[in-house]
This record gives sequence, C-alpha cells and structure tokens, in this order.
Amino acid sequence: MTLPQHLVPDLGAITPGGEIEIDGDEAHHAVVVRRLRVGEPVQLCDGAGRVAVGEVVRTAKRSFAVRVTDVVDRSEPMPRITVVQALPKGDRGELAVEVLTEIGVARIVPWAAERSIAVWKGERAAKSHAKWSATAREAAKQSRRAWHPEVAPLASTTQVADLVRAADVALVLHEDATGSLPQVDLPAQGSVLLVVGPEGGLTPEELSVFTGAGAHAVRLGAEVLRTSTAGLAAVAALLAQTDRWGA
Repeated sequence: MTLPQHLVPDLGAITPGGEIEIDGDEAHHAVVVRRLRVGEPVQLCDGAGRVAVGEVVRTAKRSFAVRVTDVVDRSEPMPRITVVQALPKGDRGELAVEVLTEIGVARIVPWAAERSIAVWKGERAAKSHAKWSATAREAAKQSRRAWHPEVAPLASTTQVADLVRAADVALVLHEDATGSLPQVDLPAQGSVLLVVGPEGGLTPEELSVFTGAGAHAVRLGAEVLRTSTAGLAAVAALLAQTDRWGA
C-alpha cells in the first residue's frame, strides 16, 4: 500500500536522517482531520520531482515533524501533456481537473470558448481558478504524483493558438474529424497539447484558428463524450502509445 502524501513547498535541503517540520493548513488537515500519529510512515513531496519518505516523530494541532529515511528525485514524465479545457458548466470543471491530474497531465489551461456556458469574470474568475488549483493539488496528492500539475490562468482563443504553435504536437478534439488518436505520431520527449471544447462544441472559427496554427483535428470514435471526461479518454489513449504506462 502506498503511503499518504503531504505537500511541502521546499525539500531542497533535506537529507536522509534529517528532520523536517510541516505546518499550516497542510499539517492541520493531516493531524486534525486525518489523525496523523507519531510513528506513522508518510511521504512528502515538493510537487517538482523530489519525494522524501520518513516517520512522524511529533505532532501538534497545526504542525508535525518527520524524520526522513529516504529521498528520491524523480524525472518529469515525458512527453509532457498540456490539456486546454473549455470551461464546463457547474462543478464539471473540477471533475475534469481531478481526472486529468490523476492520469498525469502536466498543465491544465482553462479556456473561455465561445460556446462555454460558464463565464469567469472578476471575483468569480479568481475564485474559480483557486478552486481548480486546489482540486489539482488534492488530486495530485491522492494519486501520489511526484510532479504536480500547473493550472494556468484563463486563456483566450488567441492565447490557445499561441500554445498550439509552441507545442511539438497539438491536437484538437472534434466529432467531425477524420483523423484518430492512434494515428498520431507522439514524440518520446517534448510537449503534447490537447484542446477539449465546451458542451456546445467548437465553433467553425475556433477550429479554423487552431488548425491554422498547426493543430491536428482528431475524434474519439462514434460516441460523444462530455467535455469533463473527453480529455481523460483522449489522454489515456495517448499515454497508451508511450512508455509511461510500461512496466
């Protein structure tokens, strides 16, 4: 059974045999909610590849200390996958972020598509972005990821087109596309970008902008998936073609 993971901002100086103290909300949740106890083994992570394993040596209401027994630096999984997620309605945005994080996406870019029902503006935009970031953080901890994903600021269609141009491979999901994911030639290293449209689908203008910037339109088959789960299905199909799911 894998150990529970706790996020620590800085593990740069930690070495086996040393102690580290965790405080704040992370410690409060561990001690008060999870009822972390002295002697319990835990895993600490900085979200940027460094993982430390150790044993809890003391606890307080808003802090706990760990004596570290092992430290490992893990390479970032490649290829690095970014998903541009059109804003879904209701709480489906958090669902999309959760499952994309669990499957190993490196970056999630919320996108204000023309047909998006949800709108991020003003205070709501800040709260929604914070909610997506918190969802990604908790999902990364739950799935024991060494590299935690980034939730980028809300992007416009023009900004998404810039991301398409910068990617080694860029794909856009579209139900009328003739290409399919198994036909995509993925790089062993580098970056892959996937664009997932909103509930109402991409407009012809958006599709033209993305393909004009270099994206390949692909479809997931005859079924029509929700925007909150289409990204998960597509990334799974892509990862199955890489070494990331190998033994």
